[in-house]
Amino acid sequence: MRLHLLVLDGVFDLGLAALTDTLTTANELAATLRDAPAPIELTFVGMRRRVRTAQGLTVPVVPVAAVRRPDAVLVPALGAKMPDALAARLERPDVADAIGVLQRWSRAGATTGAACTGTFVLAESGLLDGQRATTSWWLAPMFRQRYPQVALDESRMLVNSAGFTTAGAAMAHLDLALGLLRGRSPALAALAARYLLVEARGSQAEFVIPDHLAHADPVVERFEGWARHRLAKGFSLADAARSIGTSERTLARRMRAVLGKTPLSYFQDLRVERAVHLLRTGSESVDQIAAQIGYADGVTLRTLLRRKLGRGVRELRSRV
Repeated sequence: MRLHLLVLDGVFDLGLAALTDTLTTANELAATLRDAPAPIELTFVGMRRRVRTAQGLTVPVVPVAAVRRPDAVLVPALGAKMPDALAARLERPDVADAIGVLQRWSRAGATTGAACTGTFVLAESGLLDGQRATTSWWLAPMFRQRYPQVALDESRMLVNSAGFTTAGAAMAHLDLALGLLRGRSPALAALAARYLLVEARGSQAEFVIPDHLAHADPVVERFEGWARHRLAKGFSLADAARSIGTSERTLARRMRAVLGKTPLSYFQDLRVERAVHLLRTGSESVDQIAAQIGYADGVTLRTLLRRKLGRGVRELRSRV
């Protein structure tokens, strides 16, 4: 299997290393399996002859013109992590060149994947239009506004969709590499994960900071402030819209555009966030906490915790 890592200048060091080390570790471990797949031929491909990481390390890349069409190509994250810096980075010529290469390789049948801010490079190509995808949770508002044709679910760590795989933030590069391995050999992927101490994790939800996302839009930010003061009193769309000086329709539209959620769904996210904080910092039971954030009993709260956090609530499981 020919696998190319498409490395752009300023690549995120951790992301590049996570992909490389996971895949090379799998190659080393494959010999211990009875029905091992063929080794992965890993190549660093650059849009320019000289590529450096975000920390200034030189990456030994092969020019695009010198490589054969890959069976798969992965795009590690760019070092630009915040919206303004990322938007500026995406305007650079090497990104435009990379888009053309990704489109050509994808049309030729290559499986394509990206992680963290690398998902923006893939989305810029238009290849994700009409597809499901994920990205770094804190960049979800920017992603939605920039690529409205992509069905984004930033709560997921890994999303597979019709020949494309996208992964969430930073350490999700591990999940991207293991996902690729799993498609070739579930046994090898499981073995590599054990050696690297990577647990199965399907969600970024535990790591999301809701008010960070809310600050991407003034209407959403005002709603977030209203909601935090109303957790114990219950939700009313009419009251929320009136209190923050907008219409119900505008509030619902802005929530969908920025967060991909309804106002009620985000209200529940804030309740769960508060509940998790109280569970981790206090000794109250789920039922006691449920009463503090507006639920009649702990049944609904338990259901929401398990649904939204999944395996991420592991350390609280005895209390949930």
